[in-house]
Amino acid sequence: MNPKSVAIIGSGITGLTAAFNLKRKGVPVTVYEAGGRVGGVIQSIRKDGFLAEFGPNTILETSPKIAQLIRDAGLESRKLATDPKAEARYVVRYGRPIEMPGNPLGFFMTPLFTAKAKFAVLREPFIKPRRDGVEESIGQFVVRRFNQEFLDHAIDALVAGIYAGDPNKLSLPHAFPKLKALEDHYGSMIKGQIFGASDRKKSGEVAKDRAAKFSFDEGLQVLPDTLATLLGDSLNLNTPVTKLTQTDNGWRVTTANAEKEFGAVVYCGTAYRLAELEIESGRTAHQCRPTGTFSEISYPPVGAVVLGFRREDVAHSCEGFGMLIPKIEGFKILGTIFSSSLFPNRAPAGHVTLTSYIGGARYPELGMLPPDKLVGLTLEDLRKLLGIRGEPVFAHTKSWPKAIPQYNVGYGKYRELLTEIEARSPNLFFAGHYRDGVSLGDSIVSGVNIAERVEKNFQTTSGRG
Repeated sequence: MNPKSVAIIGSGITGLTAAFNLKRKGVPVTVYEAGGRVGGVIQSIRKDGFLAEFGPNTILETSPKIAQLIRDAGLESRKLATDPKAEARYVVRYGRPIEMPGNPLGFFMTPLFTAKAKFAVLREPFIKPRRDGVEESIGQFVVRRFNQEFLDHAIDALVAGIYAGDPNKLSLPHAFPKLKALEDHYGSMIKGQIFGASDRKKSGEVAKDRAAKFSFDEGLQVLPDTLATLLGDSLNLNTPVTKLTQTDNGWRVTTANAEKEFGAVVYCGTAYRLAELEIESGRTAHQCRPTGTFSEISYPPVGAVVLGFRREDVAHSCEGFGMLIPKIEGFKILGTIFSSSLFPNRAPAGHVTLTSYIGGARYPELGMLPPDKLVGLTLEDLRKLLGIRGEPVFAHTKSWPKAIPQYNVGYGKYRELLTEIEARSPNLFFAGHYRDGVSLGDSIVSGVNIAERVEKNFQTTSGRG
C-alpha cells in the first residue's frame, strides 16, 4: 500500500474535483462510484435538436478556484457564458411573471411589492440585530428584519429555486450563512451590502447574485465527463463501498468483490448513503457508525421537466434567466428556467426550451409522479404564466427521489458530528453538498478544499515521521 494513496467515495462533482486535483499533485487516487455514471445530479441530454439539463443549468463562478478547475481540465474553449440579454429574472405575482428590479430605483418603482414592503426595506438598517444566539429559520429572519410580505412573495420563491425547500424550516446560519454574517458584522443586510463590498473584493469571492454564470457547449455534463476521462483507470463505476476499516497505516476499503488499503479516504457521496456505510475506527468504532443520524437529513424529491415549443406558441418573450414562483401564488411548479435564452444551441431555430421543477419540500408528493403527470401539471401552469398555446414538440422528464439536502434548523449537529468523526478517525475526510453548500459551485470548491486538506495532512504526517 502506498501510504499517500487516497480512496474517494462518490463521483459527483465534489469527488471528481478532489480526485482530479490530487492526481495532478502526484497523489495516487481511486474513485469508487456505486452507480453506472459520473456527475451525480448533473445530467445533460441532446435529442431532436434540444439540449436538456435535468439537474443544475449553470455554474456560478463565485470563487477563483472554479475558474482554475476549468483551466486545469482544459475546458476554457468549451465554456459558454450566459447571454448578456438573459439577465432578467422574474418572480410571479398577481398570477403573472414580473421582472425583478435591477437597481434601487427600480425596486421602488416595481409592482412586485407594496408600499409597505418598500418601506420595510428603508427601515431595515435601523432594526437591531439579534444577539441572543437563538438559531432562526430564514423565514423568521426575513419577517423580523423586513416583513411577512417579503417572505411570502420573494424569499419563499428564492428558497424554492435554491433548495426546493421551506423557508420556515431552513436554518439561517447553515442554509444562508452569508446573510447571518451580514447581520453579525454590520448589524443590517443593507449596511452589509454597502460596506462589505471591499471585504468581498479582497477575498476574491463573488456574491452568488452577482457571480458570472456559465455552462459548456454540450451542457454541464461536459465537466464531469471530462474529469472522468482525465482520471482514466482511477475511476471505478458500479462499485459501491460497503465498509471502511481503520488499519495501522490508514484505511481498508471493502466493496462487494474486493478489499484494498489506502493512506486516506474521502467520502464525497450523499448523507443518506453515508448513513448506510459501516465504519470501524479502532476503539471508537461505535462513534463512527452514523446510521440513524445522517439518515435524518431530509432530501425531498424533485421532478425536472424540460419542454420544447415552437417560438410562435409562446406569448412571453422568455428573454431572461427564468421565473421563480412563490407558494402563495398557487401554482404547482417551483419555477422555470428559460434555457434557450441562456445559451446557444439549446433548441432548434424557431423554438424555445423551458426547464421547470416540481415537488421539493413544498409539494413532495408531486416530485415522483409519472412522466405524463409531470408534463401535464407543468404545461397547465406554463399555459397560464407564459401564454403557451398548442402542445410541446419536445418533452423529457427526470425525477430525483432524493434531490437536495435540506439545511433545516438544527443542521449544526450533523456538521459537528462529521467534524467529530474526522477528529477521532485520522485520514478520514468528508466533503460535498451535505456539508459545504448545495450549489454546483459550492461542491466544486468543496472538492478543491478537501484535496488541499488531504495533501496538507500527508505533508504534516511525513514531517513528523
